[in-house]
Amino acid sequence: MIWRSSAVTGGARCPCENHPVANPDRLTGLDSSFLHLEGGATHMHVAACAVFCGDAPAYHDLLTAIGGRLHLVARYRQRLAFVPLRQGRPAWVDDPHFQLTYHVRHTALPRPGGDAQLKRLAGRVFSQALDRSRPLWELWLVEGLADGRFAILTKTHHALVDGVSGVDLLTVLFDVSPEPAPVAPPAAPWIPRPLPTSSQLLADALLERATAPLELARELRAAARRPGELVAKAGDVAAGLSAITSAGVRPAPRSPLNVRIGPHRRVTWVQVTLAALKAVKDALGGTVNDVVLAAVAGALGAHLRAHGQPTKDLVLRAMVPVSVRDTAEHGTVGNRVAAIWVPLPVGIADPARRLEEIVAATAALKRSGQVLGARALTELATFAPPTILAQAARLQARQRMFNLVVTNVPGPQQPLYMLGRRLEAIYPMVPLAENTVLGVAAMSYNGTVAFGLVADYDALSDVEVLAAELRTAIDELVATARALAPVTPAGPAGPGASAARGGRRGQRRIHAVS
Repeated sequence: MIWRSSAVTGGARCPCENHPVANPDRLTGLDSSFLHLEGGATHMHVAACAVFCGDAPAYHDLLTAIGGRLHLVARYRQRLAFVPLRQGRPAWVDDPHFQLTYHVRHTALPRPGGDAQLKRLAGRVFSQALDRSRPLWELWLVEGLADGRFAILTKTHHALVDGVSGVDLLTVLFDVSPEPAPVAPPAAPWIPRPLPTSSQLLADALLERATAPLELARELRAAARRPGELVAKAGDVAAGLSAITSAGVRPAPRSPLNVRIGPHRRVTWVQVTLAALKAVKDALGGTVNDVVLAAVAGALGAHLRAHGQPTKDLVLRAMVPVSVRDTAEHGTVGNRVAAIWVPLPVGIADPARRLEEIVAATAALKRSGQVLGARALTELATFAPPTILAQAARLQARQRMFNLVVTNVPGPQQPLYMLGRRLEAIYPMVPLAENTVLGVAAMSYNGTVAFGLVADYDALSDVEVLAAELRTAIDELVATARALAPVTPAGPAGPGASAARGGRRGQRRIHAVS
């Protein structure tokens, strides 16, 4: 017997029916790990501050717009159901007490309604943990922003979305033109399914645990029919797992970024053009993500030196999430990410040389298969007993495997709208892990890249200074790229540009090493 939410199936059922929970509604091992990582000082929600042009919509109009699309994101009306005795991972069940007005909130900024007031409000909102007895999301309509603008703060638990699926949800809730797109109504009114009993949750979890090895064996038998492919994949996974093990053997270096944190947060942001970052990677090599990491490393180095911290030969370690979401999985919720550990040479003041080191490091990580190994570990976590998974998550949080999180999420490259108001900017926020005082998230949108910085309120009280140092680090990279860009009648993109750029890059590399 299958218990399935009517929000998932799209059909209404008799409320008196009560069946075991469906496996598709159970959290994966990775999703569950974000619940285990959460504590009194660590809130595992991802968040964003979206700024719109124009007057704020009426609160009732916003409620109507969101309510008319909730059937497209069924999880937003579901909450967690925990299996007794921790014999299984939690499952998503319909919330019989769902109230949209609880999740969509309304507030206003004090005068003058500038960025300082908005950041202060965002810090307070993001410092509050989500209530696990309700659907794990909130949205705040913020009025009183200067220059005829308003903001929306969104907060969603990491067990529900990762960065990429969060962007997909934006495209569901927002419009791609000033005129709101018509949305087909649901096939039937939403009627919440009754909550499963504790005995049903336990029985379904035990049944799933008993059948999981059979599912794994079935997958192995299917793979065994392609022995060449199986051997090649096994070799790649083994190499990737070895790379991960080697990366995690030694803890990340000690730094002021890794001290005990509290529950309160400060947030700030920096925005640049995507074209500027692309110009840097075109002139100096690497990818946009490499440029992001080089800018963060430069800012951290400057910040540490300004506080009297020695940075000579200091290489911090960033945990960088990597999406392993297939194309067919876009638009689905849940987490499909793996993690790699990228060295950040904060002791190198020269921007071109620092970027060069990061480009070499990320290329080596790609060759090592660390992403494949991380993905394999993520998938194996689904078969791990819940108690072992919880212990592993807590152990990882206590270990200093990385100094900070740096994530870069590609966002939509066309303007988005909500109720006819154009989205001007969106600033992403990542949660802080235990003993980690800083997280940096970058997100591209409509030709811009926004860096969102989240810091512990007490341990990094001068996060605005760090933001200024990040902007300076970006400016230095851009200036270096501009100085090395070839000067031709056709400009940097004209005939011979690639050869000239490569030659200048090679000359710069020889100079940096000598």
